[in-house]
Amino acid sequence: MERKKKVILLAGPTASGKSEIAIKLASLIKGEIINADSMQIYKEISILTSKPNLQDTNIIKHHLYGFVSVKKNFSTGHWLKIVIKKIKEIWKKGKTPIVVGGTGLYFKALTEGLVKIPDIPNNLRRQIRRLHKQIGQKKFFIKLVKIDPLSKKFVSPTDTQRSMRAYEVKKFTNKSLFTFKKKTKVNFNNNIFKKFFVNIPKNVLHKKIEKRVEKMFNEGAIDEVKKFYKLKVNRELSANKVIGIKEIRDYLLGTITLIETKELIKQKTRQYAKRQFTWSRGHMKTWETIYLSDLNDLFKKAKNKIF
Repeated sequence: MERKKKVILLAGPTASGKSEIAIKLASLIKGEIINADSMQIYKEISILTSKPNLQDTNIIKHHLYGFVSVKKNFSTGHWLKIVIKKIKEIWKKGKTPIVVGGTGLYFKALTEGLVKIPDIPNNLRRQIRRLHKQIGQKKFFIKLVKIDPLSKKFVSPTDTQRSMRAYEVKKFTNKSLFTFKKKTKVNFNNNIFKKFFVNIPKNVLHKKIEKRVEKMFNEGAIDEVKKFYKLKVNRELSANKVIGIKEIRDYLLGTITLIETKELIKQKTRQYAKRQFTWSRGHMKTWETIYLSDLNDLFKKAKNKIF
């Protein structure tokens, strides 16, 4: 029985149609959907994060959407702990978990385990981010390699997030991030995962992003941001990073027009999608790429219980 247990992982850029694909798959294989998007976890932000609507959640059981307050700090470690339990619960029901989202770190933690590192103090993190901003990625990477030569082997010179992460870990613990990685424990046998990355032509994706942003405004994105700012959320918390919050706030303050606001949100969403593609090329090399033209074949395999 244990050998038959599977977890389907469905990643891809924002607005690529992952959620719709997951719902169709779940209906074919008796599945339940688990969220792997770090912005769709928040209770108070639904429109800007394009959370599944009531119609979707009535068709298929969805987990880990809108369950965290924007006032709370929620890490990849928190997500991993909960998702492991959810996977086991879904298996107990005789169903297949389908983990869907665009947060690469969540998928990496689930498939490769999470590196256990002491919490880095916020003041040190801010200091390192200021340094990075002052000197730029090129010089920052040179400084990183000087204090942590091991990082040269594992970090791309253009990867700003990993560079800053490796730098702060070395500064705080006096150990390389990559010595911690060697001690990482994996929670599941990798054979249980069926991994798919949804690829989509750039021009098609950009059109979908355009439509999604217009839809957000029609559904009340401005009111959602007004309510968000009334909550007085600490600026250090991740909920502030939801694309659209800052832009709509600037519009409400009168510093930009509505047209400029929409264009900025579309631009930032395109940039985010580009980063997701870059992540997939670096961290999802073993994943099966599926294109829109492959979907019928994928659904046929699901129906026939081939994978």
